[in-house]
Order: sequence, then structure tokens, then C-alpha cells
Amino acid sequence: MGRMLGTVSMGLRAPIIREGEDLVSIVTDCVLAAAANGELTPRDRDVVAITESIVARVQGNYVSVDNIAEDVRAKFGGETVGVIFPILSRNRFSICLRGIAKGCKKVVMMLSYPSDEVGNNLIDPEKLDEKNVDPYRDVLDMAKYRELFGYEKHPFTGMDYVEYYEQLIRESGADVEFVFANDPRVILRYTKNVLNCDIHTRQRTKRLLKAAGAEKVFGIDELMNASIGGSGYNERYGLLGSNKSTENTIKLFPRDCQQLVLDIQARLLEKTGKHVEVMVYGDGAFKDPVGKIWELADPVVSPAYTPGLEGTPNELKLKYLADNDFAGLSGKELQEAIKNKISEKDGSSLVGNMAAQGTTPRRLTDLIGSLCDLTSGSGDKGTPFVYIQGYFDNYTND
Repeated sequence: MGRMLGTVSMGLRAPIIREGEDLVSIVTDCVLAAAANGELTPRDRDVVAITESIVARVQGNYVSVDNIAEDVRAKFGGETVGVIFPILSRNRFSICLRGIAKGCKKVVMMLSYPSDEVGNNLIDPEKLDEKNVDPYRDVLDMAKYRELFGYEKHPFTGMDYVEYYEQLIRESGADVEFVFANDPRVILRYTKNVLNCDIHTRQRTKRLLKAAGAEKVFGIDELMNASIGGSGYNERYGLLGSNKSTENTIKLFPRDCQQLVLDIQARLLEKTGKHVEVMVYGDGAFKDPVGKIWELADPVVSPAYTPGLEGTPNELKLKYLADNDFAGLSGKELQEAIKNKISEKDGSSLVGNMAAQGTTPRRLTDLIGSLCDLTSGSGDKGTPFVYIQGYFDNYTND
């Protein structure tokens, strides 16, 4: 009988990694140590993935509350700023908000409802119907929000994010006013200076605001896109993809990491003789059916990857073949027929082919990055590297 295992995803343990260390050597050494222990045998087209937080740590890509405040003052002049559509997160946004508030006199905080962009509920959607509230049309102030919905707490964190964000802003020395609406142009009733904090819809939001008469519009991706006093920065994503480090600093999304993945690939080829694909990964892209969050708070799943990870899966659906093309076959005869069908693939796209319907229509880096995020977790597993085997195999590979 041939090999029984298909795709296998393994978290690789690593030492605690600090700024300035040689990540190419560390990743390579971890793979070689796992191989020496008999825990894996490198093969061509295996995948090695490195969590973005380790890359940013090695780069020393950190900024402080004061750095953010200085950038906000420079861009908005230190006056009233409308801060719209932030996600509800202590880890992702709280330190950013402290810096933003410290850089202006007043924050007009506009929250989308019933949930933020990544699915954190501000309000139980069932209550919208109960209270006859239309989130596409109705604009609520703080008094009306509290009257209708009271003090809602997130089911997993136990946080009332309205109360929490209000406290952070006031503690940072700014006044605050809350608005609840889903049309970004509503903020222009309060101020013409707007910082939009949405992630995946940010370009549309900026376009709508500018067309509606906003005077100063910056996205959160345009804060800390250059170094301030020697700080970290991300020229492409700014504060997007940042995480809390301490009560006064955040770690930014890593920058300039394409050469890193190419260098790791080259080193592994040198040491193992195998052509291994390499990627940097952040948040996966998948939805929690209970908490409703769909996870992807980073601007992309993978900011850097080797060329072999470009594209989308090009697969046939086995159950479709079994139930349709080969419905009259069973056992070994069915297995051989399906294997022969798979072997007939010539590398051309299967888009539109009925036998491919139901396969996941997503980019390889998004699929593999999501697998990596679930494998490594975000806690104390100590596995910032993920090693994947068999991802590019199919039913014909032994």
C-alpha cells in the first residue's frame, strides 16, 4: 500500500527570538533539527511558513504611543479628528487609539454596527429587529445607543468596547463624542478631518469621504508609514496589522520581507537539496460561527512568499467524479479511474469545469496561511514556524 498521509501541518518549536538575530539561520536550523530527530523528512514542494510577528520582531519594527501622536498632530494639526470604523480589539487597536487621542483635542468616534469589519458584534443583530433599527439608515448618538441597547459586552472578552474606548480617549487627554453609523459620510456632519480605520474597505471609504467634501482624509495605513525619531514604520500598511507589545508600544506588520523568504528557500535548498516553498503569514481568513469574527485583521494573509505559492488550487472534486463520471464503478476500479482522470490534468485552468465545482476558490497563500495560523495558534505553543507536507499532492501521489 502507498503512503497513507496526505497534507500534514506541523508547528516547529523555536528559541525565543530577539531583534537583529539571523532569522534565515534560525529557521533553517529548526527544520534541520526536526529532520535530525526523525520528526520530518524534507521533500520538494514542502512549505515552511514564518509568523509575521517574528519577522517584525527581528526587524525591530515597533512604534510608541508618542510616535503615533506626533504623526497624528503632523497630519491633522492637533484639532478635532473623526476616527471611523475601527475594529473592536484591545490587542489590535487600543494602543493605536491612545496615540491617536494624544495627538488631537477631540475624537469623534464613529463605530459601525451591529458589528465591526471583522465580525465582532457591538450589538446583538437580533436586537436591531426588536428595536426597529435600520443600520443602513439610522444614525445613533451615545444617548440613543445606550437607551436602545444598554451596555453590551463582547461574548468572549467580556468588554463593553464603547465604554473601554471612551475611557482610553479621555485618559489620553482628548474629549470624545460617539456616533454609530455605517455610511462613512456621516462623520462629515461633525468634522471634515477624518482618520478611517477600516482595513479591507479602506480605499472605498477614502474615495467616498473625499467626494463628499472631506478636507483631510488619512487612512490608518497612512499613519507611521515613515520613521519618526528612529521608530519603526511600514511604508505600505502603516498601522494596519499592528499588535500590542506593551502598554506604550505596538509591533507593526513586517516590511521588506520578500528577500527573507527567498534567502530561506535558498539556504534550505543548499542544506537539504530540496526545493521548499517559503512564506510569511499573519492572520488567517476564516469565520468563527459562534463569535462571528472572521479573523483577518491584517491587511493581507501573507506579505511575502516564494513564487511557487502564486495562484489558486487547480483541483478536481473527487466526490463529483465518483457520483457522476464514474457512478457505475466501485473499489479498485473506481480508484484507478479517478487516478487516471487526475493524471490527465495538463496544468491548464479548471475554472468553469463542472468536475472542479465545490473546490475552494481562494488564493494558495490565503489557504495555506489560514492553515498555518490555526496550526501555530497565538498563545504559548512556541511554534512560530510551520512545516507543511503534502499540500500539493493529489490522490495519485505515493
